[in-house]
Amino acid sequence: MAFTKFIFFTLFLLLASCNSGDKGAIHFVEQAPEKGFNFPYFLYVPENCAKQDTLVHLIIEPNNSGFAHDDLAPHIEKAKRIASKEFYIGNFVARNMKYPLLVPVFPRSESNWQVYTHALDRDALTIQNSDEERIDHQLIQMAKDAQNKLERMGINTSDQYILTGFSASGSFVNRFALLHPQLVLAVAAGGINGVLMLPYSEQKGLLLKYPVGIGDFDEFSDNPFQVEIFSNIPQFYFMGALDTNDAVPYLDAYSDDERELIYAVLGEEMQPERWGNSQKLYAGICTDALFKTYEGKGHEHPETIKNDILDFFKKVIKE
Repeated sequence: MAFTKFIFFTLFLLLASCNSGDKGAIHFVEQAPEKGFNFPYFLYVPENCAKQDTLVHLIIEPNNSGFAHDDLAPHIEKAKRIASKEFYIGNFVARNMKYPLLVPVFPRSESNWQVYTHALDRDALTIQNSDEERIDHQLIQMAKDAQNKLERMGINTSDQYILTGFSASGSFVNRFALLHPQLVLAVAAGGINGVLMLPYSEQKGLLLKYPVGIGDFDEFSDNPFQVEIFSNIPQFYFMGALDTNDAVPYLDAYSDDERELIYAVLGEEMQPERWGNSQKLYAGICTDALFKTYEGKGHEHPETIKNDILDFFKKVIKE
């Protein structure tokens, strides 16, 4: 996944310094394997971000390029857009709440297409001897690095993060919240194919392996599933009623076994069957989780939805 020295040099000149953005600043942080992350990330700091005595929460929105490419350069460019444009949920929330935003630059390889890093699928968690190994752990180290940088700017951050995502990155943050619930203050995500990773080991006599459920959780964590912590995370998940973007039938998102398991437990029809069953099963554990279906909306997150998410996070902080 190497890209040419020319491209790297061009990107370095473009991004390596702190660039002024609209109502804030964008920092490009290079990969630091010695710190635990093999890929770069963007840090957006809005104007008037609270400093000194006020504790703020770091917002994390994983990058979702929407395409596979063996060059990292296009993924860098897309991650920069996610970090800097208020069209995206994370940046919209960051601007309005005056909280910093982290966007990682994880690759999504065309030649190794079955590893759907941007959705944190099973292949992404099981890949070994690669720079992409355990990108969820790499993201945690990026966040710690960003917190250190923010502290030097006089911005104090909590060790619990706000997670946002849409489509593949929506699946990423949902799955991350189950893997690392102690790090999550709240999460909001949408366009997730009517599928939520279920906080159950079994359903209908079937073992729910990752990413369908937690039936083999011990393969990915040294600790048992922290159901009490997870159940208390404020969560907001949404779908557009006209959304037809269904990743479940595709091999890059799910294996044949995972697809059959989803169909057996949640249903084959994305809406209303699968989405409705996901909500019912989730509500059995996460009694305060919020679910919303937006009539007349497709695979999108217009300002009306982003404002609902903003209100959700503001309520979480207030309470």
